[in-house]
Amino acid sequence: MLKHAVILLLGLCLSLAHADAPANTSLVQLPASLDEFWPLPAADEAAIDGFFSKSGHTNNWAVLVCTSRFWFNYRHIANTLSIYRTVKRLGIPDSNIILMLSDDMACNPRNRFVATVYNHMNRFLDLYGSNVEVDYRGYDVTVENFIRLLTDRVDPNVPRSKRLLTDDRSNILVYMTGHGGEEFLKFQDSEEIGSYDLCDAFAQMWEKKRYHEIFFMIDTCQAASMYKQFSKEKTPNIIAAASSMTGQNSYSHHTDSELGVAVIDRFTFYNLETLERLKRGDQASMKQLFSTYDSYLIASNPGIRDDLAARTLENTLVTDFFGGVQNVELTPSGYTLDNPTIRSPPTTYPTKQPIHNPVTRHTFASAEQTHTV
Repeated sequence: MLKHAVILLLGLCLSLAHADAPANTSLVQLPASLDEFWPLPAADEAAIDGFFSKSGHTNNWAVLVCTSRFWFNYRHIANTLSIYRTVKRLGIPDSNIILMLSDDMACNPRNRFVATVYNHMNRFLDLYGSNVEVDYRGYDVTVENFIRLLTDRVDPNVPRSKRLLTDDRSNILVYMTGHGGEEFLKFQDSEEIGSYDLCDAFAQMWEKKRYHEIFFMIDTCQAASMYKQFSKEKTPNIIAAASSMTGQNSYSHHTDSELGVAVIDRFTFYNLETLERLKRGDQASMKQLFSTYDSYLIASNPGIRDDLAARTLENTLVTDFFGGVQNVELTPSGYTLDNPTIRSPPTTYPTKQPIHNPVTRHTFASAEQTHTV
């Protein structure tokens, strides 16, 4: 208000002076904007860009899906639990993780090591442990529930812990593992999700502003065919990584002779070799992660798709999807609120006074005695 009053006053004075001045007199011109009187301090764009996340996201979510049942698919459960442990360690809380496991290998009668799941034959790390929150288990892991979860078309009675409560500032890691083929992934050997279904679900998410960026990682045979239908128009801001190209199989890494089954797949195993070295706030980029992929070790050609990404792989951090790090700015002093409608809580509280309202006394008579209330 003070700025506007000064400008009006100057304008009035100069107008009066112009009326009395000769025609050839040069007068002082009014400023084009208020910034000429009160210039704003120059913003340090580099400092601002460095402090806030370069990705523009404000929260992280993970959707981890194992679509396989039966004991001989033990490795698919171990794949999913391995990624689950990694994202929790890097900062994504359980409240922001949707874990879907088609079978309970920890309690399977064939499991010699009861209530445990391991991803290595040396069994030095129990993935199941005592702090695993499974959101969808057994026959709840279906194509319908998966698509409803992504598109937020769930039943109103579904609890918040089983819902993907994302927004347009959410970065989402979608990890899937199981048995598949060209442009399909099987769910529990009874149904399948196709590449068109997956593309349509992601397209709905983009239309409904349910994500900012997605990293889609899939470990299955012919995995790259699952992102074949993605497009810049329907599903932008997506980076995808697959264990094998179309026409190729994906393979397990090694077998635990005492369990009698393979305990992890190659693609997930070699991703974990890199991810387990990272810490919260690590500056490793997605390009560095992808550069560790070795076709000889993985035994297939891994697929990478970054043409839909909003940023280059060099400027995209691994922790933008696998972590949940948030920046905090500390201020040296507090802020004073001048709004009179906002009142501070009282420093002292009045002593509770006894209530003197009259109480009606009721008498209940019985055969033996009388009770007064």
